[in-house]
Amino acid sequence: MAIKWSPEYAIDVEIIDNQHKELFNAINDLLEACNQGKGKEEAGKILKFLENYVVEHFHTEEGIQKESGFPEYEAHKRAHDGFIQSFNELKKAFDEEGATLSFVVKINRIVVDWLIQHVTQADKRLGVFLKKGTL
Repeated sequence: MAIKWSPEYAIDVEIIDNQHKELFNAINDLLEACNQGKGKEEAGKILKFLENYVVEHFHTEEGIQKESGFPEYEAHKRAHDGFIQSFNELKKAFDEEGATLSFVVKINRIVVDWLIQHVTQADKRLGVFLKKGTL
């Protein structure tokens, strides 16, 4: 399943929207590498990029939340921390099984589904808060 950026995912905070686009692109690259059988090395490089970029993105987003006094910061941070834990489990599965069909299913469940849900709900609330100054 490809994950394509759509304007409906925008929260109207340029740096966050740009980072979300980069995440969507990297996830697509990972799925494509797995589906085309490009091998563990290529998929591993993309997975490593995602691991680092997710941390950078969460740091940026959480900094904006703290600075703006976003009232849902604690819950949002817990969601981010939970994702990182799930992502670490995904990396472990990759190390054990490689770019298998089972791994692709896990990417869709752990990464794609979570990201779309998180962006369209939690991050949208952040965007609304930042535009209006309140929720």
